[in-house]
Amino acid sequence: MAEQPQPISPVKNFFAGGFGGVCLVFVGHPLDTIKVRLQTQPKPQPGQPPLYSGTFDCFRKTLVGEGVRGLYRGMAAPIIGVTPMFAVCFFGFGLGKRLQQRKPDDILTYPQLFAAGMLSGVFTTVIMAPGERIKCLLQIQAATGETKYSGSLDCAKQLYREAGIRGMYKGTVLTLMRDVPASGMYFMTYEWLKNILTPEGKSVSDLSVPRILFAGGLAGIFNWAVAIPPDVLKSRFQTAPPGKYANGFRDVLRELIREEGIASLYKGFTAVMIRAFPANAACFLGFEVAMKFLNWIAPGL
Repeated sequence: MAEQPQPISPVKNFFAGGFGGVCLVFVGHPLDTIKVRLQTQPKPQPGQPPLYSGTFDCFRKTLVGEGVRGLYRGMAAPIIGVTPMFAVCFFGFGLGKRLQQRKPDDILTYPQLFAAGMLSGVFTTVIMAPGERIKCLLQIQAATGETKYSGSLDCAKQLYREAGIRGMYKGTVLTLMRDVPASGMYFMTYEWLKNILTPEGKSVSDLSVPRILFAGGLAGIFNWAVAIPPDVLKSRFQTAPPGKYANGFRDVLRELIREEGIASLYKGFTAVMIRAFPANAACFLGFEVAMKFLNWIAPGL
């Protein structure tokens, strides 16, 4: 296996990870909006067509009805959260690698990289769960015709007023179920692709931009291939009225399979996969570029 990069400075990780996260959100949020609306659209009445017939129909109706701004609804919450979230995410991965190394120059196996990635998923859930709930609520309210929340801050205030901190963190278990295995797949795939794309005798730190984009984009696809079913459950659960699913994700799962079949767990698949490659390519490229810049201006930090 090719040489792996050593764990990086937490300070550099914070800024580089945050920049990578901002790149991901800006590139990927429009299709994330489409994904959530497809996942949470109401079941049509007998004889009535669904609200959206598919990804492109949802995109067209959103663009016609709300303009470009409609595609970016709810983006403030993930933008505010991405800097600490991606800092913690990349730091968690680095920490997971370090904990498994007996000495600093140990090269980890792919199962060890997967385990390190899973640790990063645990770390990020603490920050991600409230932002995910706010994002989903804002993304669907325009489609329902109601305007309960004027923005991310108003949504957070209302959630806290109605149910306290538990209301903010509704869906945390499902976020963990999504992010822990998906993050393991995400980082393991990225490291694997970087290794196989590195020319003989070269370092992974010298990878070209196209190769970084390819590795990051494909890592995003592998990530979402694992994450889609729990993500569908999470979106349904986080946007449901209070008390609808008394037993949590088990009730959501039973209802979905009973009413819509097993295929319902892959709602929004097309939107997710169209989004996954460019968004995660942008994320890893942003991270690598920011890290190189930080290493240049502050090599000893």
